Amino acid sequence: MNHSIYSADRMTHIKIVVVALVAAIAVAGFSISARTTSDEGLTQTASVRVMKAGKPVVITSSGNSVVR
Repeated sequence: MNHSIYSADRMTHIKIVVVALVAAIAVAGFSISARTTSDEGLTQTASVRVMKAGKPVVITSSGNSVVR
């Protein structure tokens, strides 16, 4: 048995790759199945306030500084 990844043979590397792929597929499958399917966050309810635009307002400033 080899205890070093550097001196391992081809079959050992293939086993490591297969185990990593199986683990990645398991994590992806679990994350997809754990996702909630309710659309509660995407719908608007009657308690949401709507702000409507009023009359336009003009803001002016007469505080111009003059340098002479």
